[in-house]
Amino acid sequence: MSAGRRHATSTIALSGVLGSIAVLATLLLLAPTVVVIVLSFTNGFSLKFPPPGYSLRWYQSLPDAFQLQYAALNSLKVATAATSLAVVLGVAAAMAIARSEKAMARVLDSFFMSPLILPALAFGLASLIYFSRVGINLSLWTLVIGHTVVGVPYVIRTTVAALSQLPPALLESSASLGANRIYTFRRVTLPLIAPGIAAGAFICFMSSFDNVPVSLFLRDASTDMLPIRMWQDLESRLDVSIAAVSSLMVLVTLVLMIVMERLTGISKRMS
Repeated sequence: MSAGRRHATSTIALSGVLGSIAVLATLLLLAPTVVVIVLSFTNGFSLKFPPPGYSLRWYQSLPDAFQLQYAALNSLKVATAATSLAVVLGVAAAMAIARSEKAMARVLDSFFMSPLILPALAFGLASLIYFSRVGINLSLWTLVIGHTVVGVPYVIRTTVAALSQLPPALLESSASLGANRIYTFRRVTLPLIAPGIAAGAFICFMSSFDNVPVSLFLRDASTDMLPIRMWQDLESRLDVSIAAVSSLMVLVTLVLMIVMERLTGISKRMS
């Protein structure tokens, strides 16, 4: 067998192995979600797969699930506030480090990205200890602070990516025409990087809404969050309505991802 034929054979074999691994990994990731969606249509009173029958009863029961609604409202409030703060801080940080060639800019970039590297449980516990030491009582605002710290890196990363695609000549032209930095940012820079900011804000919002580790440590006894309420209901009584809530969350997330992909090209901005 010639060297070229052997190389082609090995390439095909490698592609087949990698393709099989990718298909297997995809199935392993999607299978639990598919099972939950199927279970949400069960007509039984327990999480049993396959379901004994199918019905919409658990979706129809959600309007009366007041604890889940209260928890979902709290999660929505925290995610909205944390995303708003993360956008302001993340855009400011990205503007400072995106085009800087100084070593300190690279250090700051690594520092801002550190919440993505640190285990969420470790960060939640460390934040709880910190707030306790400085005498800050746990509340909705401690949750917002914790979620903001976790969400800022997403905004920075997508905003930096958008800034890297911004032609420097536009900023130079604006300056040569007498515009100050604030006016240039408002009329030139911001409109061009808005899709990147929106992509980071979307990822930050979804990360905050579904965050368990940080919420587990930084909430007080009266503040119920949707992921924790779902977790507790599954631990105590395997409530089938949790499967319906999970399915709705999957559907809403999928729709929002498609919309954001069409509007901002979120996958390209995260690469």
